[in-house]
Amino acid sequence: MKKIFGITIGGLQHKILNLVLIVTVLLAGLFALVSYFSANKLDKVVNKAREEQQQAITNISQSTMNSVMNTSMTGTTVLEAEIADDVFSEVSTDLKTLNTMATAIFENRDNLEPIPVPLPDPGKQGELSAQLLYEEGADYKNSKLIGIASYMTDIMKSLVLNSGKVNNCYIGLEDGTHMCIDADPESKFDENGDLLPYCAKEKPWYKGAAEAGGIYFTGIEYDTYTHKKTLTCSMPIYANGELMGVMGIDIYLDNISESIAPSQNTVGFVCIVNQEGHVIWAPTNNGVFYPEIDDKAEDLRQSDNRVLASFITEALSTRTNIALITINGKDYYMSGAPMETVGWAVVSVVRKEIVDRPTDTMLKEYDKINELAGEDYNEGMTHSKQTFLVMMGVILLFGFGAALFVANRIVKPIECMTDDIVKGGNEEGVFEMKSIYKTHDEIELLAESFADLSFKTKQYIEHITQITKEKERIGTELALARKIQADMLPNIYPAFPDRPEFDIYATMNPAKEVGGDFYDFFLIDNDHLGVVMADVSGKGVPAALFMMMSKILIQNFAMMGASPAEVLEKTNNTVCQNNEEEMFVTVWFGILEISTGRITAANAGHEFPILKKADGQFEVFKDQHGFVVGGMEGMKYKEYEMTLERGGALFLYTDGVPESTDADEELFGTQRLIDTLNSHCGDSINVVELLTGVKDAVDDFVGDADQFDDLTMLGLTLT
Repeated sequence: MKKIFGITIGGLQHKILNLVLIVTVLLAGLFALVSYFSANKLDKVVNKAREEQQQAITNISQSTMNSVMNTSMTGTTVLEAEIADDVFSEVSTDLKTLNTMATAIFENRDNLEPIPVPLPDPGKQGELSAQLLYEEGADYKNSKLIGIASYMTDIMKSLVLNSGKVNNCYIGLEDGTHMCIDADPESKFDENGDLLPYCAKEKPWYKGAAEAGGIYFTGIEYDTYTHKKTLTCSMPIYANGELMGVMGIDIYLDNISESIAPSQNTVGFVCIVNQEGHVIWAPTNNGVFYPEIDDKAEDLRQSDNRVLASFITEALSTRTNIALITINGKDYYMSGAPMETVGWAVVSVVRKEIVDRPTDTMLKEYDKINELAGEDYNEGMTHSKQTFLVMMGVILLFGFGAALFVANRIVKPIECMTDDIVKGGNEEGVFEMKSIYKTHDEIELLAESFADLSFKTKQYIEHITQITKEKERIGTELALARKIQADMLPNIYPAFPDRPEFDIYATMNPAKEVGGDFYDFFLIDNDHLGVVMADVSGKGVPAALFMMMSKILIQNFAMMGASPAEVLEKTNNTVCQNNEEEMFVTVWFGILEISTGRITAANAGHEFPILKKADGQFEVFKDQHGFVVGGMEGMKYKEYEMTLERGGALFLYTDGVPESTDADEELFGTQRLIDTLNSHCGDSINVVELLTGVKDAVDDFVGDADQFDDLTMLGLTLT
């Protein structure tokens, strides 16, 4: 087969192209004749309808928008501001009344006998009562102020009971005592039943009122005990020019919603912004403004949206005109009006798309226009349809005959090929060539490719099956080796539950299925504890086998009464006798005299130990290193002594800890290790928490980088 201009002559592509060209030419010619006569008349009808439709939509939209925005929205905003202002005006008036009474009582306190205020009583849960709270260190039993404040109990109870907006009220006093009126004494205690301290002077409502010298409204805060979002109205109490304390009233946001929400309409919403530009109330899921607690709330006056910032600033001081503001890609009409009592503002918000969408009216006009245009169009199209149907009948008859002819040449071989492929897949057979596929075009090439692919796929599956079986066998053996290695190391804690005078804990995390690091600890006698930390060269199964041999030798020689240096010398000589693989191990071995804390140790090329004195921090103990075990027969090792004080700690590790590397090839390092250990220093050291903290620090540092070496650590303390 030859290709001309990318088309295979005589191939499947050529055959299909011939059919498509024949049908397309006929359809195009016939459709062109029909379209030519219909297009002229249709254009006139469509153009006329479009002009009338656009004019009607424009007139109705402009009329609706002007009516809604100019007549309704600004007036509604002022009304909403008055409604919202009434809520805070009433609370402010109540507080001023209470404050006047409190001032008179405190100015006459020398002539009054103090009345005790009881501490919170959980048995009175749900009962409105006066309760005494105090900050840490306050002498509430001898307080002269709290007994005078109690004269306000009845009037404060009456306010809470009769006001639908006040949730609780209270008086915080300068001597650290505090009287609150509520029905929730249980919340004043912690889980242990201890009364929680309460420092009123540190609260925003107290400090704000004291600094303002008059009525003060906080932003949104979480109530200390109910954790509901709340606003507080507070006012200082002065007696003869001296600050006695601050009186406060809480208003939950839920109560604000009950007063304002009923005024909402179906096309918009209102929100309240305080003098600091914070949204303190807005209906839920409005998509624009969200109330936040005071220290997290955004100051809308400083918003990156310059138009919004300017609008909010203006609304806090005067009634605004309608403004079009874009927020999060959507347009909104907004108007604002200030609230005289608190200096805040009410903002009304309406989506522009709602105002610009008088749907019903526009659809009616649109239907009228389409109805008139449709009559003209249908009349013109009736004749065209008749002609078109006749022509289409001829084309369909011709196309049907052509399709039958092509199907015999193309479709049948493909259907047969599909059946053979499905049958071969179900029965796991091999696709084979047949005479029906020898069409001398792309179908024959495709069949040959399937036959070759089927044969190779069968071979590949057989090969993969063998590899999978071998991999599963190796994985099972490695898992068994790892379990044997883990069982060889001490792994039950506490290791010596009957020996409270010391505590020891160790971990080992191999880089591969099995590792070369190991640790060990064992009692040589009642007063001596042997401690081992070692690192075998290499990784994997060979290192694990070498590790187990070294561990057994060290323990056996130590239990025979040898000193640390003698243990390393004997272990080295024994290992060197049968070390054809030339493997070696670094070892730190020490014997702790439990009664005195004296450690006798020897170091065969291992990392420096890290020691913490009872009153100090972790520091590297730079001991003298000997040659590695298994490196050369006949080596001698030097012993040294150090003291583990009671309350101190010993930390041993392998090089996998300081040499842990992050994605930027930076090492964790000894100094970072020391800093991590010292971050876990305290009055007492928990070795489990100590090692866990180091492991977490290494993991955080390394991140997603691969672990290239074993991580092994041991911690020891004397108590």
